Amino acid sequence: MKVLVVGGGGREHALVWKISKSSRVSGIYCAPGNGGISDLAECVNISATDVEGVVRFAKQNRIDLTVVAPDDPLAMGMVDALQAEGLRAFGPTKDAAMIESSKVFAKDLMHKYGIPTAEYRVFENYHKAVEYVERMEYPVVIKAEGLALGKGVVIAGDFNEARDALKAMMVDKVFGQAGLRVVIEEHLTGPEVSVLAFTDGKAVIPMVSAQDHKRAYDGDRGPNTGGMGAFSPSRVYTPDVAGEVEDCIIRPTIRAMAEEGRPFKGVLYFGLMLTPQGPRVLEYNARFGDPETQVVLPRLKTDIVDIFEAVIDGNLDEIKVEWEDNAAVCVVLASGGYPRSYRTGYEISGIEEALRDPDIMVFHAGTKKADGKYYTSGGRVLGVTAVAKDLDAAIKKAYQGVERIRFENMHYRRDIGKR
Repeated sequence: MKVLVVGGGGREHALVWKISKSSRVSGIYCAPGNGGISDLAECVNISATDVEGVVRFAKQNRIDLTVVAPDDPLAMGMVDALQAEGLRAFGPTKDAAMIESSKVFAKDLMHKYGIPTAEYRVFENYHKAVEYVERMEYPVVIKAEGLALGKGVVIAGDFNEARDALKAMMVDKVFGQAGLRVVIEEHLTGPEVSVLAFTDGKAVIPMVSAQDHKRAYDGDRGPNTGGMGAFSPSRVYTPDVAGEVEDCIIRPTIRAMAEEGRPFKGVLYFGLMLTPQGPRVLEYNARFGDPETQVVLPRLKTDIVDIFEAVIDGNLDEIKVEWEDNAAVCVVLASGGYPRSYRTGYEISGIEEALRDPDIMVFHAGTKKADGKYYTSGGRVLGVTAVAKDLDAAIKKAYQGVERIRFENMHYRRDIGKR
């Protein structure tokens, strides 16, 4: 069968890599892809948000399965458009993807169905929002309602920080339409855990747990990023916690979406905080997380195409999903200056040397390939993933891979997995 993956980051490279291992797949395409993906798939020059272009390509090339990975095309209804043409697509519909594309919808859903989350208020008026945060205890969490590349969340330590964040979102419109409404939440404390789950709208199969590192610098300091690394499994996500999360959060969310007439089919990402009062939902993502995908998929034993097909056909309860009893760590190599201003176009060396170890994978996020060489083309450039028998061994191996790779102004955290 022929598979098309939509997207061009590290998550998509991990998906293409995993799909390439399926005996059922004869050809893989990626729109638009990147330098590393081009080694495994035919990259086509179609933007991930070009819904008409993707549908046209899938029809013309008789694609058997399209996997829509990023948040924007899901929120735009790419899966709906593909299905309307009789094409098989993995991912939620536009109505279901609203669980990520609207934080207000997600918070209201949790409130309505009793799914544990932080207390919150929603504001459309800047002045009323400022009046509200004047009376709050700090820190507080301020979230742009819509999609903001994972950067629309500010933890404000005092009133001045809160006011500045509100002004940036609501007045200066740094996130465009995404920040016209904001959610202001109480600040929760505890370790964060990411749990992804396959669901066909009825049955749900949680994946192995993961934790990511969002801050730019060691010690969880600096600005939020799209993610500087991840590891799996989480040390704090015990079987008891997992059981509570499944019973109180995961299954109730799937039931709630069905009840609302928005059955969710695809991968649902649960961003959780394990507070002293129990697990709480921080956020939902309507897709595979990045960089969590780069540590979860290397541990998956079951053919991922079989899982995708079972989700689409609504018979996920008939498939057994198996995992390796090991650990994985991913260290993101970023352009110096990320997530703020940075330069690109630098040649990358050492990837082949790193890949000599069969337990190391290098997933490309922001690269392009020209004349057989790789060059930086984004903020997050590469994700070096290593698998090993346990987390300590995987951390050591991942950093051994990192040490072999070089490009100008390369920046990475040195404490990934050490939580």
